[in-house]
Amino acid sequence: MSVITDIMSVASPRAGGLSRGGIEVRPGARAVPVTAAGGNRSMHDFTPVSALAGGSLIGLSASLLMLSHGRVAGISGIFSGVLDPTSEDRSFRLYFIAGLILAGVVARVAYPSALPASTPSLLVGGLAGALVGFGTRLGSGCTSGHGVCGLSRLSKRSLAATLTFMATAMITVAVVRALGGAS
Repeated sequence: MSVITDIMSVASPRAGGLSRGGIEVRPGARAVPVTAAGGNRSMHDFTPVSALAGGSLIGLSASLLMLSHGRVAGISGIFSGVLDPTSEDRSFRLYFIAGLILAGVVARVAYPSALPASTPSLLVGGLAGALVGFGTRLGSGCTSGHGVCGLSRLSKRSLAATLTFMATAMITVAVVRALGGAS
């Protein structure tokens, strides 16, 4: 079952109502998210409380890393240091990456419905990873380094990079959908 929700404001007739922005609207009914398979999932309900809690945890984690180690939580930079055998702080980087992987495993075990059941093929995942790696080198950082840490430090370079990331993501979604990809 696909769990990709419609995040763009594209209205279409659906079961007596309209599906707009991933929310199915029926006269007199409460709005529920619509998945590509037509079902609904409570994990996709937007609530300001969960968004605020998640954002606060990310900000707290980035702040703690900066205060305790004097480092920006830029995942691509940390990962690239793992690949560099001459890196002096390789053990820190390995533990950090292991923690990210462990958190994903714990989330999968503790809340299996929160994560997509289907995953891309190894080829698609590898290609996507290579493109992300190329993009992070081209942009001198990733969304965590620029979007979370850089913006909080009022970096103009990070603002430009984050706006570029977001614009590229929106264009990509529009192109994929226009070509008949995920909806």
